[in-house]
Amino acid sequence: MKDNTKNNFDNGDIITLTTADGEEVRFVEIAGIVYKGNYYVILQPLGGTYDEARVYKMTRDDYGDHFEIELDEEIVDAVFERYGRLIA
Repeated sequence: MKDNTKNNFDNGDIITLTTADGEEVRFVEIAGIVYKGNYYVILQPLGGTYDEARVYKMTRDDYGDHFEIELDEEIVDAVFERYGRLIA
């Protein structure tokens, strides 16, 4: 996925992201986590496995919600760690 992908909400926890190339990819939202004042979502490709789940930073503006894949491994690890504590 390219950075700065946009979304359309389909059915609650199903999210469709559109890449910069115009390709639509559907995801299931696994969790929303607040970390260091930012909101992150863990998204798993629809029909995929948990190993394929990725962390996206979610922001909101006048045009709607936006998702940007998080590439900072420290943040990704921290978000997954917080999620692990929530479900433990």
